[in-house]
Amino acid sequence: SMLDSSMVDSLRQYVGYNKVQIVDGLLKKEQQEIEMDFNAIAQGYSSDMMADFLSSKGIEHYLVDIGGEVIAKGNKPNGDSWIVGIEKPAEDKYSEQKVDIKINLKDMSVVTSGNYRKYYENNGVKYSHTINPFTGFPVSHTLLSVSVLAPKAWEADAMATAFMVMGLEKSIEFLKDNPLYEAYFIYNDE
Repeated sequence: SMLDSSMVDSLRQYVGYNKVQIVDGLLKKEQQEIEMDFNAIAQGYSSDMMADFLSSKGIEHYLVDIGGEVIAKGNKPNGDSWIVGIEKPAEDKYSEQKVDIKINLKDMSVVTSGNYRKYYENNGVKYSHTINPFTGFPVSHTLLSVSVLAPKAWEADAMATAFMVMGLEKSIEFLKDNPLYEAYFIYNDE
């Protein structure tokens, strides 16, 4: 069932990075009801761990893809660059995957976050799986997906989720001040 505004408001007291701290190597929470959820970076972090393992074994050329969180090092066996496709937003989670653009990827990670395959539907209305921490409700804006390039997949994963919350305009402003990251946005407009 859907949460109403009063239920969401009652839970928002437990949301925010500023409600936890690390003291003498231990996690200290303001309230015991606070929970930690690393789902926004879990697959990216897993991709990084696999890449680090391969590199530790002296492997210099590989492509790691865990759930769409991709890391490319070196080149393909024929010497060409790794090519990764960024998916067009689909009508729904059952739609056939189609590539919007292809990018060359070398010694870099790319992660895409979107609301077109992961959503909750109630009475014919689609609700994003991405929750805006400031409102407690699913994000609602013109941004359909964002793909982020970053040195580490966990960073790209975190930034892609953050951009989905921030929306297009705020994300572009952030990128102007943080040239370490690149992003490809797909959005609705008139």
